[in-house]
Amino acid sequence: MEGQSYEAAIKDFPDKMTSSVETPCFIVSEGALRRNLGVLASVKRRTGAKVLLALKAFAMFSTFPLIRKYLDGVCASGPIEAQLGFEEFGKEVHTFAPAYSEADMKRVIRYSDTIIFNSIAQWKRHRGAIERSGKRIEVGLRINPGYSEVENRLYNPSAPGSRLGMAASDLDGDDLDGIDGLHFHSLCEQNSDVLVRVLRSFEKRCGKYIPRMKWINFGGGHHITRKGYDTGLLVRTVNDFRRRYGVQVNIEPGEAVVLNAGVLVATVLDIVHNRVDTAILDTSAEAHMPDVLAGPYRPEVIGAGRPGMRKHTYRLGGLTCLAGDVIGDYSFSKPLKTGDRIVFLDMAHYSMVKTTTFNGIRHPSLALYNPGTGKVRVVKKFGYDAYKERLS
Repeated sequence: MEGQSYEAAIKDFPDKMTSSVETPCFIVSEGALRRNLGVLASVKRRTGAKVLLALKAFAMFSTFPLIRKYLDGVCASGPIEAQLGFEEFGKEVHTFAPAYSEADMKRVIRYSDTIIFNSIAQWKRHRGAIERSGKRIEVGLRINPGYSEVENRLYNPSAPGSRLGMAASDLDGDDLDGIDGLHFHSLCEQNSDVLVRVLRSFEKRCGKYIPRMKWINFGGGHHITRKGYDTGLLVRTVNDFRRRYGVQVNIEPGEAVVLNAGVLVATVLDIVHNRVDTAILDTSAEAHMPDVLAGPYRPEVIGAGRPGMRKHTYRLGGLTCLAGDVIGDYSFSKPLKTGDRIVFLDMAHYSMVKTTTFNGIRHPSLALYNPGTGKVRVVKKFGYDAYKERLS
């Protein structure tokens, strides 16, 4: 099974579908989602690894009934995501946070099957609460593997000075009784060859501890469903590791679950000119796709090319007052006009989970597209209450 390319993804979102919704609107294709899940299920079947949905990347819980047919559970970033996973996914919940307050830990214990700590001190501080709970909760420690190939420091969990993960030397001389597993995470949208090199560094630092563990969590950032990803190497790497150490392996894809499975549909509200032609949209980079500015990156648009590639070039601008609320420059075969639809590809992951209500801009609706019936179902709409409820 091979991951989807952008070209193939376009076929999942026909004009008839994207023109049928009120904008702005996130739409997830159930067909594309199933294809991604099929790839992940194949990895599970061939390796015996547990595959967990990273809620930090995608938490549209109306899709959970489909996703839980394929995956083992979710990984959460604290008590709120843990509660969502517990209530809506209904399978295993693995929780990691850089630190936990006592109040947070009480809730994390209630909703989690596995809790991963960022330091020995945090483990010792909360160990008593876990033991007094009477629940059989597995406990892990996050280790910084000391190696990464992520170029953008903003997304590099193993950058020098990172707050994420203990140094392996911190384990020396400590009683690890009660620790069930070790966790590392050092990837971001990368292929399995990078995992091989990260794993080599992790083993060099933690090899003497691995045989004592029940499981090792390889973290997220595995771009498993991307076209060209080497799933064969991933499978061989996991199987070799399990054979050598006799431990369970867990992986936590987020982006890979919904890669190329969602779009953000917007409408052109106006065209203005100030040295360049700018189309003002009813969406926003700042409010609805903040990684466009933070990354930065340029999302693909159906029917558009790079500046100058086609006859008419426009800057696509957002609806907020932020001067830099610009998505990018794109060229089109025909002039844009008020009312035209703009469809941004690959907008399911790290978009809807990061949206804000800055300027009171309406949060995009959430919808599911069933390619079998050809119908779009809007599962949630947002308005004034979504803005007001965040304030007081």
